[in-house]
Amino acid sequence: MPLTILVTGGAGFVGSHTVLELLNAGHAVICLDNLCNAYGGGAGSKLPESLKRVQEITGGSVTFYDVDIRERDELRSVFNKHKIDCVVHFAALKAVGESCRIPLKYYQNNITGTSILLEVMAEVCLGWACMRKHANEEPVIFYFKAGVFKIVYSSSATVYGEPQKLPLTESHPTGSCTNPYGKSKYFTEEIMKDLCESDPRWTVVSLRYFNPVGAHKSGRIGEDPNGEPNNLMPYISQVAVGRRECLRVFGNNYDTPDGTGVRDYIHIVDLAEGHVKAIDKLAGGTISGFCVYNLGTGRGYSVLEVVKAFSKASGREVKYEIVDRRAGDVAASYADVSLAAKELGWTAKRGLDEMCEDTWNWQKNNPNGFAG
Repeated sequence: MPLTILVTGGAGFVGSHTVLELLNAGHAVICLDNLCNAYGGGAGSKLPESLKRVQEITGGSVTFYDVDIRERDELRSVFNKHKIDCVVHFAALKAVGESCRIPLKYYQNNITGTSILLEVMAEVCLGWACMRKHANEEPVIFYFKAGVFKIVYSSSATVYGEPQKLPLTESHPTGSCTNPYGKSKYFTEEIMKDLCESDPRWTVVSLRYFNPVGAHKSGRIGEDPNGEPNNLMPYISQVAVGRRECLRVFGNNYDTPDGTGVRDYIHIVDLAEGHVKAIDKLAGGTISGFCVYNLGTGRGYSVLEVVKAFSKASGREVKYEIVDRRAGDVAASYADVSLAAKELGWTAKRGLDEMCEDTWNWQKNNPNGFAG
């Protein structure tokens, strides 16, 4: 059954690709984003550029609001205008290194913002009134607004901290996080667990991402960070296209095969499809409470392996230099994804070569990103 889904942070990298897949699955999508990490589309634009292109690709329609989730009244007005069945929550700051420099910004945005969103979702009887001009008149009820108690949460493998054992399963201990970004995701998961314990109406699916990369096959949407990229793949692609001179590799003395950090990279379309599967699971009513799934490929690649694969895909040398380790990074992290396969019916289909090819297709066609 088609649903009406509110997507927070819907103009961003993961958000826009997920909106595309939700539209392809027949759902109605409402997006809100404060555009802190997405291109707005210029003066007079009613839609961010990423969502304009999503509409072009799918032939569907997106309703968009320029709203920060910390603005309670503006957020409440969105819920009052639409009958929303489910929320997919991406809106968050997400750079590990930056979170170590300005932790309060991450806690305020990621934790406080999510708490406000959950409070507004749970409100009932919004916007209704019972009024009588005379004692003998029947009451007039304008409308009744029910709460929304289903949410898919964009979490992160950083909640696991330094891995005690690889691959990482959902039962691996969480909380020993190595950076404020990971802590903000961990604390938010704990809030959601407590919420589900306190109120059986809630169902939360927390999806712990590993490292989203790639782009849509069309080359029309992809990762376009504001300012200097904080993630590996967009930095590599900007070096390859000539926007940046050299890639900085943070450390080559980790306990890994080539000394550089090893991560589980997942194609963004696989990740977006995982969200559709999570929505299907929520809609089916077969789960309740707090549920968590890893989304990754189950395979780790080092930084230098990704550089080599991207050079092959682009036909261009990616220059790099080794610099000191970055605060908050771990040596290796990759997923056990068997639970998502078993319970969501989801597995990643695209490998590293396709991730690099699709990223390069996006970057060469949009050398300056959406603004170009």
